[in-house]
Amino acid sequence: MPNKHPVITVTTQPEDGAVQVEVAISLRPRRPKASLGAQNAPVAELAGPARIPRITRLMALAIKFQEMVERGEVRDYADLARLGYVTRARITQIMNLLMLAPDIQEQLLFPVGATAMLRERELRPIVMLDLWCEQRQYVKKMTEANPSVITRPQLADGQPSLRGSRAG
Repeated sequence: MPNKHPVITVTTQPEDGAVQVEVAISLRPRRPKASLGAQNAPVAELAGPARIPRITRLMALAIKFQEMVERGEVRDYADLARLGYVTRARITQIMNLLMLAPDIQEQLLFPVGATAMLRERELRPIVMLDLWCEQRQYVKKMTEANPSVITRPQLADGQPSLRGSRAG
């Protein structure tokens, strides 16, 4: 049975004599044992810093990648894909977030309420809209309604928009 507390021994032999240092390192953090009379702390007190929504991280990543391309650190999106071990298509999806209206980008970077619930996949058709006012309308609808209801922007005649898709 392996030792729960492995000991790392460091030995040095300077001219004046040997020095030996032993350090016990616990590999796994121990959970405190709950006592029978102890009250459980509320979840908010136990939780660490709030998690940053995925869409926020992706928006920040798109901005960082664009800066890298502009500074010449990488040649193009294909280089980014190779460095990140992802497909060029995935890099394009992330970089397309930069085509959103600036105020929508700001909402994604500093989410409040329903904006934090947006998913990148749901924003893909909105990114393909040419007018920022249309993008704002659809993002507003998504944040007010159930995000799973609105999956693709509709044209004036009620037909789904096919802009940006391969259908054709």
